[in-house]
Amino acid sequence: MTRKCLWLFALPLLLFACGGRTAVNNDGNHSQFSYAQLLTVNLSDGTVSVSDPWRQGKTLQTLKATKPLKRVVVFTTVHCQLLEYLGVADRIVGVCDAKYILIKDIQRRLALAKGAKGKIEDCGNSMSPDMERIIALKPDAIVLSPYEGQSMQKIERLGIPIIYAADYMETSSLGRAEWMRYYGRLFGCERKADSLFHVVDSTYQSLKAYAAKLPKGRSILTERKTGAIWYTPGGKSTIGVTIRDANGGYAFANDNHSGSLALNFETILAKAGESDIWAFKFNGTRPMAKADLLREFDGYKALKAFRDGQIYECNCSVKPYFEETSWRPDYLLREMIILLHPDAKLGKLRYYQKLG
Repeated sequence: MTRKCLWLFALPLLLFACGGRTAVNNDGNHSQFSYAQLLTVNLSDGTVSVSDPWRQGKTLQTLKATKPLKRVVVFTTVHCQLLEYLGVADRIVGVCDAKYILIKDIQRRLALAKGAKGKIEDCGNSMSPDMERIIALKPDAIVLSPYEGQSMQKIERLGIPIIYAADYMETSSLGRAEWMRYYGRLFGCERKADSLFHVVDSTYQSLKAYAAKLPKGRSILTERKTGAIWYTPGGKSTIGVTIRDANGGYAFANDNHSGSLALNFETILAKAGESDIWAFKFNGTRPMAKADLLREFDGYKALKAFRDGQIYECNCSVKPYFEETSWRPDYLLREMIILLHPDAKLGKLRYYQKLG
């Protein structure tokens, strides 16, 4: 992902630079965040550099906020949720993929009449946004999640600063969550962001210590078959690490991949078919049943968890799983402890429910 170096001094809200071929400097004038590996603060001038997750040693973007961002177009529901947490969601003037946003107040503001106070504009699909509508909103910046090989020329030609939200490329859940401290600097709510992250970190560590004192938990198989492939988290992925921190069993715990493993069903069955529980996410208009799963793939009945009725589903059409757990990995760890330790006294599940 090549970026031309550019300083937009004319914009009063943000001094903005991005350099796809700039080397990351880690001398004594720079400080890393506690967990986020892709963020570095220059202590001398307060700029924050974002390392390019696809090109080692290169910088994706360098930003320095001189005044808080007041008007933003946000392309992802995840970052809408963060702004809600930080108390600055009122600065969202436009969103993409509006139908997937599960935040009630944002949906309320999307439904307001044109010109009404607090109105949020639907800027279309994030893959092909309505450029004219974005221009008309006159935002201070656009917040979007980049991906490898993505062409940004059309959006860059708008001349609007872009916040490349590459937080999802962090290899730890706390690393991703810590990006809230970076975003807090851009929106002028640094103290609130730091305070929230302190809560997230301390709660996560407390839950991890609690789980470590419990007997070894149940083993878990996650997700389901997609076409001919079953994508399951690698042992060093955020889910793999969360299962480990929950003191549960995972067939791929010793795997060294930080992303997903693309496996066929035969491999899943051989390595994880005897897992105690099976938990997956889906999008649907109603809860799933065993019959739905068998219509999807008859081979599921070979799984121990299927036979024993230990199946848990998370309907992401109604449960804000992705929105919340991106910034609250402590929520996900708590969920995993409850799933893997039925006797844990942590209350009810937040996202998953047992298949009826």
